[in-house]
Amino acid sequence: MSTLTIFIVILFCIGYFFIAIESVTKINKAAIALLMFVGCWTLFMIDPGSYIATAIGEMKASAVSSVIEHHLGSTSTTLFFLMGAMTIVELVDQNGGFNFVRDTLQTKSKRSLLWRIAFMTFILSAILDNLTTSIVMIMILRKLVSDQKDRLIYAALVVIAANSGGAFSPIGDVTTIMLWNKGVITAAGVIMEIFIPSLVSMMIPAYILSLSLKGDLTFTKEQAQTVAASELTTSQRKTIFFLGVGGLIFVPIFKTITHLPPFVGILLVLGVLWTVTEMFYANLKESEERGAMQKRVTTMLSRIDMSTILFFLGILMAVACLETIGVLTLLGKTLDVAFEGNHYLVTGIIGVLSSIVDNVPLVAGCMGMYPVQAAGDMAIDGIFWQLLAYCAGVGGSMLIIGSAAGVVVMGLEKITFGWYMKKITWVAFVGYLAGIFTYWLEKTFLF
Repeated sequence: MSTLTIFIVILFCIGYFFIAIESVTKINKAAIALLMFVGCWTLFMIDPGSYIATAIGEMKASAVSSVIEHHLGSTSTTLFFLMGAMTIVELVDQNGGFNFVRDTLQTKSKRSLLWRIAFMTFILSAILDNLTTSIVMIMILRKLVSDQKDRLIYAALVVIAANSGGAFSPIGDVTTIMLWNKGVITAAGVIMEIFIPSLVSMMIPAYILSLSLKGDLTFTKEQAQTVAASELTTSQRKTIFFLGVGGLIFVPIFKTITHLPPFVGILLVLGVLWTVTEMFYANLKESEERGAMQKRVTTMLSRIDMSTILFFLGILMAVACLETIGVLTLLGKTLDVAFEGNHYLVTGIIGVLSSIVDNVPLVAGCMGMYPVQAAGDMAIDGIFWQLLAYCAGVGGSMLIIGSAAGVVVMGLEKITFGWYMKKITWVAFVGYLAGIFTYWLEKTFLF
């Protein structure tokens, strides 16, 4: 490992440390992430020839720009997906679309609500994806739980349940999508063999967290009036709900049909919903129009949490630099040598690492390092690939910035890195290990 590589890794670790102590420094994590992004790539620019080959006559600066733009393109698909999904969910929520969903979940018991939230999040994340589901569930939680301390517990469980639900579905998490598209796992295989381990990895943390919740929920006056009079009719609100949620469900179908990136489908749904709501609001009286302005897409776009978006940009681009200099690939090879033959340990450690750095380049590195074999643990639907799908997805729950779902919930509910690490990390880790053990039992006694 070169001196320059070491400096880049050190800079990344320093930045990561300051993100972790955000509650102490009071410096927004987005600012640190952006500094990490720029700092890592600036160091990279000192000697890019060590990492990337340049064509004859091509300037090194031009080659580096091409690499950055390539990674920026991949990162932007996530950012546009996030912005589209957040706007769609907010639009449905502001127009009363989630009122009847809230009424279905509503209960006075804190523990009963926890289990309802857990199972709904788990199921929805397999149908939609863990990122979109997290946004939907946080919006619903805001209508159900007024106490901030309690809502942090529920929000943390949303992260765990969303990642667990996404791990057993071929369309539930970006890493399972990658493995599925690569052909190393099949939809039937991953659902049949990873479903129970994923369920266990959600239920055990849910049980542990339920012990910290006692008594009944109290509802504020504001919450009691969430079904307030709307400028839209009941049928129009239901239309917005079914277009929004149905559109989110349609996104993976659209991707399968067209083979276009998921963010294109999200923008399609946003465009349709935007058009329909503008038509609904076009015929309102002048007095109604004033109140409706707050619920139109143009207003909601101005309220997007740009700090969360910029944090995503910074952290993903900083990790992309680590991927480019080969650190992640080197890490994977080191694990393979150290634990040769024990796929449970290799994938288990990869899962832990996925809570620290983005799981996408980790999984991509594994797919490049390990060839698919005709038979054995490395075959299609073999132990290694299925465990990789589980560990990379569920492992991200151990730190709040270990998954896209966690980062979004962190931004929406203002959860600090330190609080999550102190209160939730060990709970998620227990569930993570229990799921791996459940998978071992399945492979030993059932399959």
